Amino acid sequence: MILETVRVGPFDVNCYILAASPGSKAIIIDPGAEDKKIERVLKRHNLKPVLVINTHGHFDHIGCDDKFGVPVYIHSDDLMLLKDPQLNLSNFMASAYKVKSEIKTLKDKEKILLEDIELEVIHTPGHTPGGICLLLKKPVNNVLFSGDTLFFQGVGRTDFPQASPDQLLESIKEKLLVLPDETAVYPGHGPSSTIGRERKSMSAH
Repeated sequence: MILETVRVGPFDVNCYILAASPGSKAIIIDPGAEDKKIERVLKRHNLKPVLVINTHGHFDHIGCDDKFGVPVYIHSDDLMLLKDPQLNLSNFMASAYKVKSEIKTLKDKEKILLEDIELEVIHTPGHTPGGICLLLKKPVNNVLFSGDTLFFQGVGRTDFPQASPDQLLESIKEKLLVLPDETAVYPGHGPSSTIGRERKSMSAH
C-alpha cells in the first residue's frame, strides 16, 4: 500500500495520497493547494488519480479539487461549501473559489472502494456540518484520516460559521475515541497521532 503525506499551502494542510500499489489507481484526500507538488508524488509512484475526497469543504482543503480532472467526493451536508465562497471561506482569502468538477455526495457509514482499498465514511459534524473522517478498512484496518475533526493533542476549530463545539466533542467521543487504541490518526494539519494517545490527552483535560 502507498500512503504519502504532502503538506500543501500556507496553512500546511496534510494532503494524503492513497493507493494499493505502485502503478495503480489513487485517491487524493484534501488537495488544498500546490497541485504540482501533489502531481510529483503521483508521478513518482506511477499513480493515476481517479477520485478526490474532501474531509470537509473549507478552502484550504479544496483549493486544488479541480486540478486532477476526477470526481470530488464530499459529505452531502458540506456540498454547499464547495459552491459558496462565503461558506468555504475563500472569500476571506485570495479569491472566491467554487469547485467545478463533478461532485458526488457521501453519507455516514458509506464505503469507498478502489482496487484493494476500502474506506469507511464516519460523519463527524462540528468543525463543519458535513465534516467526515475516513477509516481505512483494507488493506489494513488501523488508519484514520481525521480531517479537521481531531488533531495531535487538539480538536478542530469551532469559531467558524456553521461550527458547533458541542457537536464536535460529541462526534469525537462517540465515533472516534471508541476505535482501538493503536488506530493511527492522520489529521488535516500537524503531526500524526493515535486514538489511544488522544483519548488520554482528552481525559486529562
